[in-house]
Amino acid sequence: MTINHRFNTTAIHAEQCPDEKSGAVSQSIIPAVAYCFDNAESAVDVVSGKKEGRYYGRYGNPTTRTLENKVAVLEGAEDALGVSSGMAAISIALMASLRTGDHVVVTKDVYGGTHKFLSNIATRYGIEYDFVDCTDYLNIENAIKENTKAVYIETPSNPTLTLIDIAEVAVITKRHDLKLIVDNTFMTPYLQRPIDLGADIVVHSATKYLNGHGDVIAGIICGSKADIDYMRKDVMGDLGQNLNAWESFLVLRGIKTLGIRMEQHCRNAQEVAEYLEQHPMVERVFYPGLPSHPQHSLAKKQMKNMGGIVAFEVKGDVQTGKDFISALKVAMISFSLGDPETLVQHPASMTHSSIPESQLHEFGLSTGLIRLSVGLEDAEDIIEDLNQALLCTVAVPMKN
Repeated sequence: MTINHRFNTTAIHAEQCPDEKSGAVSQSIIPAVAYCFDNAESAVDVVSGKKEGRYYGRYGNPTTRTLENKVAVLEGAEDALGVSSGMAAISIALMASLRTGDHVVVTKDVYGGTHKFLSNIATRYGIEYDFVDCTDYLNIENAIKENTKAVYIETPSNPTLTLIDIAEVAVITKRHDLKLIVDNTFMTPYLQRPIDLGADIVVHSATKYLNGHGDVIAGIICGSKADIDYMRKDVMGDLGQNLNAWESFLVLRGIKTLGIRMEQHCRNAQEVAEYLEQHPMVERVFYPGLPSHPQHSLAKKQMKNMGGIVAFEVKGDVQTGKDFISALKVAMISFSLGDPETLVQHPASMTHSSIPESQLHEFGLSTGLIRLSVGLEDAEDIIEDLNQALLCTVAVPMKN
């Protein structure tokens, strides 16, 4: 198909067509490990990369290849790589860009799994890193060393929803010939396209919004063909981080409704954020769609809409926050996000537990912070649930 269609049409039709033999509209699931060649020369050409093709399931399969092609189109990338999880996508992107003795600048507002990979694994192999406040571009400039090879950012960040101007950071990375890696999980290509803004590599936890139904563990990396080829052959395949055909099929199915789902997530999150901001039991709300967000104007410039994640601090201590999430009846306590169900979690003790409590403030986190992945339920029901949980936690009358 041509790529001049609008997003929802592209999400449904790009790189997919009815099966030639059966006429089936649904994507074929091909979980093959081995592939047959007409002759020895053909096999050698494929393995060497001289000829396009597949030769062993650890390096990909046709169903996953369809997913990769579709996401590449949606992200505006030359190519993409489907891998076994979001952390596989993050670790592969970093390992492909760095080697022993190299240094990476990382936004301080970063997913706990990324923090743990850098502090627990990357350091074992002589990779250096610095966490900096990447909203101040002078900080990035000052953190760059002779051995710096990449800058890694999330925007909006997990979980405090700090925004970073991708285009501004890209100016810096291009000037210093560095790879700019952007985690686009929270936004998806429906709401934000980092490559259009100058990023070199985009990573996703496809477990989240791309799949959107809470039944897949998957990751996607987008970038140049050269970068993706290297990641496929020399990192993913060798480490066995490949994505299987069944989960590729489920992500493909989820992407067909991505635009529709994201619109509902965004509408609900906006209503929830506005409700929480005026509640007397809520200390602070983090949501780019609120005029009170310090980077509200950047959000309107860089993003199509504001996303489905709302973070907030409930007045009181750690126990107050735990009592609050335990009192919820519609929202479910869970580590994940991007599902049809509203999911809630306490980052300091859950997704970011690898960060010592004494260091939480360095990453803009508090022990009372709560992250809400606003689902696809009716917004009124989500708000009623939040209201009853707040009333159960501390009896404080609502403002008029």
